[in-house]
Amino acid sequence: MTAVLECVGLTRRFGERVAVDAVSLRVEPGETYGLLGPNGAGKSTTIRMVCGLLAADSGIVTVAGRTMAPGSAARADVGYVPQDVALYPDLSARENLRFFGRMYGLRGPTLAARVAEVLDLVGLADRGGERVESFSGGMKRRLNIGAGLLHRPRLLVLDEPTVGVDPQSRHAILDSVRTFGAAGMAVLYTTHYMEEAERICDRVGIIDRGKLVAEGTPRDLVAMVAERDRVEVAASGDLTAFAAACARLDGVDSADTTDGQVHLVTADGRALLPAVLAVAERGGIGVRSAQVVEPDLETVFLHLTGTALRE
Repeated sequence: MTAVLECVGLTRRFGERVAVDAVSLRVEPGETYGLLGPNGAGKSTTIRMVCGLLAADSGIVTVAGRTMAPGSAARADVGYVPQDVALYPDLSARENLRFFGRMYGLRGPTLAARVAEVLDLVGLADRGGERVESFSGGMKRRLNIGAGLLHRPRLLVLDEPTVGVDPQSRHAILDSVRTFGAAGMAVLYTTHYMEEAERICDRVGIIDRGKLVAEGTPRDLVAMVAERDRVEVAASGDLTAFAAACARLDGVDSADTTDGQVHLVTADGRALLPAVLAVAERGGIGVRSAQVVEPDLETVFLHLTGTALRE
């Protein structure tokens, strides 16, 4: 099967900083590929090169068999939905889609039909005549995705499309993405939400500090740490010192702190808990809760990078 997207050795520097470091990946027709990592990991820089918005320092991107670069004709095969909503608030949903459709070269009855189809696809058929400024954040996100679908792209690139939306809209967006893949479209989906990748992605690439550190199906990646538990301790106090002390306990593979929690990876989380609580007591740490989580993509990320997912 010919890949819709193929990246080989993509590298991009900004001054002395290497934002993307020799990243290689491919996305097949009908596949949803999740590029998973924290903010600043290199996800957005990678997709800007994929979409031809940024030139690579080295490496090659091909989309539907054509080489991608700024100004390349290959850009016509890509539907790009940026992280920030790119809509005109004083225009209606239908007027926005007509505008973007004309930018893609659509005209007349074809444009009208595609606008109607897309409004229905993103669940806004009954709101097409209303100004975007009156829409909720989730509705704007859905319309933003619709704009990227107007020209029936071979590859749909979604850059963290659920950031800042309510749970109901997030659920609708994720269901839509699964529909795109089922219809044969290749989807590149960037996120720093582990549960999204587990829910909708056929394969996942984990990127951290510009490097693709692991790749595979969610099941395959979790199998890498199948014998490991994740222990999460919500607490107050000097959590950096607490994490460092926990890291010295027998059986702890890694320890990190983020968002008021200490995250540990270990072979037997339940057996470890008494020792962790004892460390907390000696260090004057106020523990609010402690739980053992079975292996998931979060555990994989913590195991591979030594840090919890950083937003």
